[in-house]
Amino acid sequence: MAKALNSWLQQTENAYLCGLEEPSMSDMIKILAGSASQEFGERVAAAYGTTLVPVRTQKFSDGEFTVNIEETVRGKEVIIVQSTFPPSDNLLELLMLIDAAKRASAKRIVAVMPYFGFARQDRKDKPRVAIGAKLVANMLMAAGVNRIITMDLHADQIQGFFEVPVDHLFGSTIFLPWLENHISQGDLCIATPDTGGTKRASAYAKHLGVDMAICYKQRKVANQVEKMTVIGDVKDKNVVIVDDMCDTAGTLTKAADLMMEHGALSVRAICTHPVLSGPAYERIASSTLQELIVTDSIPLRTDVDTTKITVLPVHDMFAQTLHCLMSNKSISYQFTLQ
Repeated sequence: MAKALNSWLQQTENAYLCGLEEPSMSDMIKILAGSASQEFGERVAAAYGTTLVPVRTQKFSDGEFTVNIEETVRGKEVIIVQSTFPPSDNLLELLMLIDAAKRASAKRIVAVMPYFGFARQDRKDKPRVAIGAKLVANMLMAAGVNRIITMDLHADQIQGFFEVPVDHLFGSTIFLPWLENHISQGDLCIATPDTGGTKRASAYAKHLGVDMAICYKQRKVANQVEKMTVIGDVKDKNVVIVDDMCDTAGTLTKAADLMMEHGALSVRAICTHPVLSGPAYERIASSTLQELIVTDSIPLRTDVDTTKITVLPVHDMFAQTLHCLMSNKSISYQFTLQ
């Protein structure tokens, strides 16, 4: 009896000591993804050196849904990957995943949002309108998020809407090397489709040491351009239009046509987030644009013509940022091109 008791005590002590062993970095992090960014999340997890935690989403007949994290996350660093492009269920799913992780006693919850939806609503520019970006920030913090990692916000000041740290990555980290490797710098001209993107285009032009042009547009209503003019010389230039997102592609294709009318040799466009709603795909396919270069922050449709669209993956950039975050290293390299 005493021998059996001593054996049991030894096994219990060994199990206790094993539990006190220092866990590896990969054991401390749990990466999961919402349904809108499942494939992107898988690539981020693989680049980090782990696999996605399975998440089960149950939908009811009336459209309501619930989420369930299928693995323990107690005391872990939980990374939730989800872009919040339409429909708004994608945002709601992210909020519910954050809440689920918080109630499961996660140590810290980091929302990786390659595309931050509602970012165009960053200010009150007319009476009786909502500031949607601030509302989304409030909801994310109320749900329990501890940190945000996103890329190319429509307005930089959105970072100030949060009372938690925001890591704002720049698409220029991958776009600028692509430009340097694929387009001759001698006849290159960087352009912006509107005055709001002047700062971004100026950073590209300054880094590459090339000229810049600006498209000045006037709108009557959202998503409809009434008039557009070009400021700058684009004659005999290979023009690259730089923007943070492409929605209906109306502005982009009009700007491309205008550049060609002013003597441009070719027109390409770089847009970080391919929202591409409504007739966007058809407009791009039939436009004078030679190429549209985007990231995979939003997945492209598979039932349309995408021959003019080049996708540059950014999962490695997010995985590297997560490595720096987990090891408390600087991510200042992200700001060297801005």
